[in-house]
Amino acid sequence: MARHAAAPATLTAHHDCEFREVLDRVGDKWTLLVIAMLEQRPTARARFSELKRSIPGISQRMLTATLRSLERDGLLTRHVYAEVPPRVEYALTPLGKQFMQPVRGLVSWLQTHWSTIRAARQKFDGQSLSRKAS
Repeated sequence: MARHAAAPATLTAHHDCEFREVLDRVGDKWTLLVIAMLEQRPTARARFSELKRSIPGISQRMLTATLRSLERDGLLTRHVYAEVPPRVEYALTPLGKQFMQPVRGLVSWLQTHWSTIRAARQKFDGQSLSRKAS
């Protein structure tokens, strides 16, 4: 039986596609930072306060919302310990760990091409200034 190559993934322009919400989340300001911080933890778990300290600029409200969204999508787990005061730890699920594979590819691509991107930005910004002066 002949095996067919999987068709390459394509992005659609539909605003109502089912996975648009997840793509929006991945592209937000905090999601990748939260996932990266969890992946880098030596214990593979982190408390809320540890995450907050390791991500400069994130508010308590945004960290809470980001963690809930990632838990809802199955990318992390929330474990509550029956202690006083309660201890809550977050960890990546196997799906969350798999998610980091393409993210590392993107980061690698950015590192390789960053000087080209920076040069293009400088060129564009210089042209924008000359347009405004005209």
